[in-house]
Amino acid sequence: MKNIIVVLVLCTFVFCDRSLAAEGQLMAGTAKINITPKNVLPLHDSVFARALVLEVGDLRIAQVSVDLVNFASQRVVDVCKEKYGISQVLISASHSHECPIALAMFDRSKTYPSNTTYFEDRIIQIVGEAVNSMFPARISAGNRSFPQLGFNRLIIREDGRARESWIGDEHYNVENPERIPFGPVDPEVGVIKIEDMNGNARAIVMSYAMHADIACFSHEISADYPGVASRKVEEAFDNKAICLFVAGGGGNVESLMISRRRTGPDDPVRTDYTPVNRTGELLAFEVIKQAKQLRAGSDQTSMKMRTDSLQFSSRENKAQSFSVHIATILINDIVIAVCPGEMFVQLQLEWKEKARLADVTPLFFGYTWTKGRSPGYVADVRSAALGGYGAEGGNRIQVGAGEAIINKHLENLYILNGLMNKYP
Repeated sequence: MKNIIVVLVLCTFVFCDRSLAAEGQLMAGTAKINITPKNVLPLHDSVFARALVLEVGDLRIAQVSVDLVNFASQRVVDVCKEKYGISQVLISASHSHECPIALAMFDRSKTYPSNTTYFEDRIIQIVGEAVNSMFPARISAGNRSFPQLGFNRLIIREDGRARESWIGDEHYNVENPERIPFGPVDPEVGVIKIEDMNGNARAIVMSYAMHADIACFSHEISADYPGVASRKVEEAFDNKAICLFVAGGGGNVESLMISRRRTGPDDPVRTDYTPVNRTGELLAFEVIKQAKQLRAGSDQTSMKMRTDSLQFSSRENKAQSFSVHIATILINDIVIAVCPGEMFVQLQLEWKEKARLADVTPLFFGYTWTKGRSPGYVADVRSAALGGYGAEGGNRIQVGAGEAIINKHLENLYILNGLMNKYP
C-alpha cells in the first residue's frame, strides 16, 4: 500500500505596501484632548485622545491612543497626510467597554449618535497640535515584569475543551471570583519614554495585554483602568508628560479584579469602580518605575518601517477574504509589531520571544488600526482548537492566520535590521 502524505497549506498572500527608513535627529510632538461627547450621558469619567508624533528626516509617524472600544478612519489618515505630512497613522483603541461607542452597543433601549465625525475632528486636531509642538527628542524603551493583573478567560474544562470565564459549571464559578490566575498571560508591561534634550519626560507609552472591561455594563461613560493608569502616570510626571495606553494582545485576557455587572441601565445597584481604580493604580505604579529607570542612548535615531497587507480566507467561507494590515517599526533597538483586531496573548508571547533573539526590545501594539477593516478576534491555532468565545465563537478568520501575522513581523524585523538578504 502506498504511503499517502497530506500537506496542509495556509493560504496567505502578502502585499508589501511600502518600506520607509530615515536616520538623524529625532523630533517629537505631543497633544491631548477630551473626546467625551456632550450628547451622551451618563458620565462617570471622561475619555481622551492622546497623540505622539515622531519624526526622523522625511519619515513622520503619528501614534494616537483613544479611550474607545475600537476606532478606524480613513478620513483621519487622508487629512493627516495632506495637512501634516504624516507618513503613517496608528490609531490604538484602549478597548474600553464603557466608552461612548460601547454604550451604544450595550444599551439597545436608546438610540445614540455615532459621533464618528466628532472623534475624527478631534484626532485630526491633536495630530496637528502635536506637529506644531515638535521638539528635539530622545527615545528609550523597556519591558517590566510584575505579578499579573489578569487571567486567561478561556478556561479548559473537564472535557478538554475551553469555555469562557462567564460560563460556570459544577467546578468553576462564573467570572472567576476566586481570582485563580489561569494562564497563559503576559506578565510584562512595555514602556516607551520620549524625553527632551534636557532629560525631561514628555511622553510615556505603555502597552499591556488585558481587556478594558472591568466595569462592563456600567451604562456610564468611562475609560476603565487604562484611563486611571494614564492619569496616574501623568500625575507622577507633574502633568508635563502625556501617557498613551496601547492595548496589547489581550483578546483572551480578563482582569482578576472585576466589578459586578449591572443587569441594565435601570438596575438600582450602581457600578463599583474600586476594582477599576485599583487595577489602574497597580499598572501605573509599574509603568512609573520602569519609565524613571529608562535612559536614552545616542542623540541620533534610526527609524524604519514596513507595512504589509496580508490576505486570509474566512474560517467558514473560503471564498470570503480578510485583508489584515500590519506595520513593523524599528526605532534604534526598539521593535514594535502593530496589529489590528483582538490578537490572543499567545501570539504576543511568541512575537516577543522570537524578536528578542535579534537583540531588540520588543513591544506589541494590538487593537491598532492602520488601514482597512479590523479582523476581529485572531486566535492561535491551539486556542482555535480548544474553542470558546474569540477562539471559535466570534472568530471568523482562518485558522493559522495569527501565527502567519507574527511570522511576517519577524521577517520584517530581520529585513529592517539588515540581516535578511533580498536574494539568497
